[in-house]
Amino acid sequence: MKNIAIILSGGTGTRMGLNIPKQYLVINNLPILHYSVKTFLGNDKIDMIVICCAEEWKDFIQEHLTLLDVNKNIIYSDPGETRQLTIYNALKKLENICGDNDIVIIHDAARPLVSQNLINRCLDECCRHDGVLPVIKMKDTVYLSKDGKTIKSLLDRNQLFAGQAPEAFKYQKYIETHQRLSYEEILKINGSTEIAYKCGLDITLIEGDDSNFKITTAEDLSNFKNIINDES
Repeated sequence: MKNIAIILSGGTGTRMGLNIPKQYLVINNLPILHYSVKTFLGNDKIDMIVICCAEEWKDFIQEHLTLLDVNKNIIYSDPGETRQLTIYNALKKLENICGDNDIVIIHDAARPLVSQNLINRCLDECCRHDGVLPVIKMKDTVYLSKDGKTIKSLLDRNQLFAGQAPEAFKYQKYIETHQRLSYEEILKINGSTEIAYKCGLDITLIEGDDSNFKITTAEDLSNFKNIINDES
């Protein structure tokens, strides 16, 4: 059985108002992408890595990979119109490589602080389920509002969880969920687990990691810089 990491690095970073995708920002002489790729390369359970990126960034990525101990096969896949279509491109790239029970573990390049512990727990649980989603419990009171001005209802935060990456899935069952949906339906999918849940796969939740945050805002970027500087 193989475990294959899919690293999503096709985003444009437009929400941060940057002139380059955030995953290629250089922090302490290394692009943000470098940190998560290094972690997956250093995991003994990972057999192969697929990096999903635009063609114009391949040379940049390969240049920085020379700084790492690349002990696994790395291949590239083109980004799609959305995050989920990018994932589907990677899954199709693996059709002649993956067996039914092989596992794909999907991670965002913009989550550079993923831990070996979280990767291992995802892979271990995926041996017993169709898919695994790390989650964080909601800490604040959560309200439902349809117009952003008035409260419609108070939600029970004990029943609410925020999803994280990496998410792990049995390859064959996961690609089949994409094959069952139309292009237009996949366009509407927001999270990797959403499509699996909608298609009836057995998904288990595991405890996520607060430090495994996604760099989405300028504040997130500043926090990441502080963490890296403290460790160096």
